[in-house]
Amino acid sequence: MFRRHNIAARIFDRQISTVAPGTSEECDTNDLPPKAKRFESFFSQLYCVSLASSNELICKDFFLYMESNQFGLFATSTTQNHDAPVGGAVQGVPSIEKITFHLLRLEDGVVLDQKCFHNDFINLAHNMGVFLYDDLLAIVSIRYQTIHILQIRDSGNLVDIRAIGTFCREDDELFLNSSTQSMLSHEKGKLHQLPENPVENGLHQSEPSSDYCFLSGIKQRLLSFIFRGIWNEEPDQALRVQSLKKKFYFHFQDYVDLVIWKVQFLDRHHLLIKFGSVDGGVSRNADQHPAFFAVYNMETTEIAAFYQNTADELYLLFEQFCDHFHATSRNSLYLNFISSHSNNMHAREQLRSAKNKASSSLQFVKKMLVSLPFSCQSQSPSPYFDQSLFRFDEKLISATDRHRQSTDHPIKFILRRPPNTLKFKIKTGPEAGSTDSRTKKISSFIFHPFLPLALSIQQNLSLQPSVVNIHFRK
Repeated sequence: MFRRHNIAARIFDRQISTVAPGTSEECDTNDLPPKAKRFESFFSQLYCVSLASSNELICKDFFLYMESNQFGLFATSTTQNHDAPVGGAVQGVPSIEKITFHLLRLEDGVVLDQKCFHNDFINLAHNMGVFLYDDLLAIVSIRYQTIHILQIRDSGNLVDIRAIGTFCREDDELFLNSSTQSMLSHEKGKLHQLPENPVENGLHQSEPSSDYCFLSGIKQRLLSFIFRGIWNEEPDQALRVQSLKKKFYFHFQDYVDLVIWKVQFLDRHHLLIKFGSVDGGVSRNADQHPAFFAVYNMETTEIAAFYQNTADELYLLFEQFCDHFHATSRNSLYLNFISSHSNNMHAREQLRSAKNKASSSLQFVKKMLVSLPFSCQSQSPSPYFDQSLFRFDEKLISATDRHRQSTDHPIKFILRRPPNTLKFKIKTGPEAGSTDSRTKKISSFIFHPFLPLALSIQQNLSLQPSVVNIHFRK
């Protein structure tokens, strides 16, 4: 995992113009030798690999690694095109001419395989559209509403396993095509049996249409699950019909219009799929859009559960079994030690305190479930985020990888146990960029899994160069 951060650091270094060292506030920078103030004193370049070709750019917010550290997955893409023709794609979703995933052997930087998507849209920011579980890779095409399942073989090959979307089983397309041909033949046979002058009998002969419109396989499974659930709620036939009219048919078009936003593995056989409106799928902030969650079994191609993002039942599962939603690899060395409200009493108390202070229980549940499905490898296992050891302001820093509002004040880490003293600070202050307090700055952090070393990436919205700070404990 250290090598992951090493590679990430080199990517940042190639795409910024300034590198500034930073230290914890307890450390006096005057005591450090000049060499310790340079980026190269902490990181050694293993190799330099050219990935992007022609008009593609490296997606600096995307990187996934296998737990064995054997392979790393990078992505390059062209810019978005908002005026691309629909051509069977979801309307309102932008198009990217080319997206390429590159599988590298981390030992020597050799590119072993590539997977390309053309005129598609995959959300690569913070790994949102891709999820890696052991050797299985799920890639979500929002534009074509397809979940591509690939396997990373030991040989370093990306192998297509299945595609979930229009079809769910491997032979669905063959079955539908053969059924369509059979229906067309049956209709043609009927036409040949009509009277010679069908107009006299009120019949108008026309060619049969081959444009049969089917809902996608995954949407068929979803509608069927919702229908059966409402059907089984009411034993009385009259009440059952009324319930179906109110809960199913009235909202039928709303269910049909749902699109897949995001996916994660729960285990090797089950996916947690998030559905919502088209606008929410391409928006940077989907918090205000209604959303639904479905548990999908890839082997049986069945929906196992379906919840709205305000469901108390799903929230209780999330509160009590949060670790199960992270779906860590069975080979993970560090990720099993990440603090959550399922395994840490301090995090649980903090969650319950926030719940008690919430003015609306419905809005609180919606706010908590907005993080599902979790982005892959989005949490740091660093012991500095162990809430049994330290207390810190989660508005400024946390184990979750995301951009936060930057501050010129130091971030304090306070001992959780008596005497509850200040243990250390991380100062991302003026040396992280402009001292102008009117400039809005954001920051993100990369912590080493176990060493006392962290990187902070500072950006401001005035288009000035980003800056990487190195923080370490003396």
